[in-house]
Amino acid sequence: MQIASLFSGAGGLDAGFSQTGFETVYANDIDRDVWNTYERNSGLRIDRRSLFDVESEDLPDADGIIGGPPCQSWSLAGAMRGINDERGQLFYEYIRIIRDKQPKFFVAENVPGMLSRTHKNEFEKIIREMAKLGYRVAYSVFDARNYGVPQERKRVIIVGYRRDLGISFSPPPPSHSKSASSSLSGAALQRWTTIREAISDLPPAVPALDKNKPNPNVNFPNHEYMIGAFSTIYMSRNRRREWSDQSFTIQAGGRHAPLHPESCPMQKVGADKWVFTGTYYRRMTVREAARIQTFPDDFIFYYTNLSQGYKMIGNAVPVKLARAVANKIVKDLSHEPGELNERESGRHTIDV
Repeated sequence: MQIASLFSGAGGLDAGFSQTGFETVYANDIDRDVWNTYERNSGLRIDRRSLFDVESEDLPDADGIIGGPPCQSWSLAGAMRGINDERGQLFYEYIRIIRDKQPKFFVAENVPGMLSRTHKNEFEKIIREMAKLGYRVAYSVFDARNYGVPQERKRVIIVGYRRDLGISFSPPPPSHSKSASSSLSGAALQRWTTIREAISDLPPAVPALDKNKPNPNVNFPNHEYMIGAFSTIYMSRNRRREWSDQSFTIQAGGRHAPLHPESCPMQKVGADKWVFTGTYYRRMTVREAARIQTFPDDFIFYYTNLSQGYKMIGNAVPVKLARAVANKIVKDLSHEPGELNERESGRHTIDV
């Protein structure tokens, strides 16, 4: 099956779908920092225009449309401007493309801040608009840890199936849990993946060069870490997790990359104030962040400053989470119309 990718970024969502057998036939992103990385890993030329300037007929026909409209406007850590921000308005451009292309399915990913009280009315409006296009729309908050991602990361994923297909989406069953156990269906669940399992086999890392330029002496692709001072914001809370834990969320910026587990512990010494308790500490490398986001090692990131690498990775959908969603879509689309009933559909399903 073929997909068109919008707001493609470095290609985390696309990579997960590709691993499931989907072929990406179109990709779009205005961010110049991702172009080289996306194109060299996918072999596909990316449409570099703003989606505001892309006509629906510019896209080839495809079975599905996937993408993560910019999340900064909806983030609880940001200004929370939502639809009042031009980036927030891009959700409606995404809806325009779906309306005109009428794919079998679509997938949209964003931050849980969309469901906050501040944005609840606008979010529900977006869902209703999607449903009016002739889709059964379902949305859920996914915990990436439940799908093999070694990271504390929650995201809203919206999936729509064209109504004539007669099916509804429900989240794929978890493959992992906090403690090894059995799912409701009786399937064995693995423990959440740890930082140790994700990155401990990597060779020694190297620091970036002055002004955080790439270090040519890396002995593993992208295995270099950002240097520079730690801001008061960074030092306002603990940034280190143990080897046996899952990582803090990988953010879209190297300044706030989590500490490597071999760093000395941090200690709270006041309100919103922490200090290092030893002399060795460093941020995770670009490659370690990519591993935490479950990018394969042959996925290479290209940048002229390490900040660009961290940004690409932090903005991406974890590949294993994307693959779990893609696998579920393949399974659903293989059913005959009407074979999946409402009991199997997602908790939040809209069909107007």
